[in-house]
Amino acid sequence: MPEIEMKKILVVDDEPMNVELLEAHLARDYNVITAFSGEEALEKIKNEDPDLILLDIMMPDIDGYEVCRTIKSDPKTQFIPIILVTALFQRDDRIKGIEAGADDFLTKPVDKLELVTRVKSLMQIKILHDILLFERDRLDMQNHIRSILTMMIPLLLQMLPFEQKHIIVSQMTDMVERTIFEKYENELGELSLVNVGGFLCNFMNDLGGKFFIENAETETECIIKGTCCPWDVDEIPINPIMCNITRGIFSRIADRLLDDAEVDVLKTIGNDDDCCLFEITTN
Repeated sequence: MPEIEMKKILVVDDEPMNVELLEAHLARDYNVITAFSGEEALEKIKNEDPDLILLDIMMPDIDGYEVCRTIKSDPKTQFIPIILVTALFQRDDRIKGIEAGADDFLTKPVDKLELVTRVKSLMQIKILHDILLFERDRLDMQNHIRSILTMMIPLLLQMLPFEQKHIIVSQMTDMVERTIFEKYENELGELSLVNVGGFLCNFMNDLGGKFFIENAETETECIIKGTCCPWDVDEIPINPIMCNITRGIFSRIADRLLDDAEVDVLKTIGNDDDCCLFEITTN
């Protein structure tokens, strides 16, 4: 699941006093960032990735309607909730805001309780949306790699001569390694043995396994334990070659990220052990 952290709100208004007031009402519960023009707001959205936007309408360069339309027309930002904050209150003004894609409205001068309530409501919707996206991406990743490995390997084992199997397994390991780094590299953090072990566990768990660091008492040794195998699909017996691929993935990633890393297989469920145990060591 995504990490729980203080959610980020972008407050946009060309009047500094209005910005300061909204920031004062929200700073206790949210990470508030500010912009004082439509152009600055669009730049902040690119760099800061806010969870919600409080947007003034009447601004001199790009008005709030245009900023709202720009945000909602971009697939990368279209699901960010936008509350238009304005002194305008005519019916036509609200219709124009709805047509631009606004999710809600607040009328100036802003009532604190109304502000906090509306922000909280839209933020809960945004959090649920983010969770759904996370789960969708996780399932897409899980299904993609499972289909690569569990569906293709039995066929390859039947069709290929023995001397070609090692080459194919190596190629598939390369494919999975690239997929892992595309999805997880930004989550790695400091290159320590424990972090690399956690990195590998997260990958296996996103595939449907249950892996965790059982022992990391020294800076040179880390034991990863798995009690549920992601390759156990539809009650088909786990082929031991899948365990070899797991070891290959672990070895390549550990060697890529750490100096003089080695991975040893102590137990595997595919070989009828009660769990998987991988030992990662560095000199």
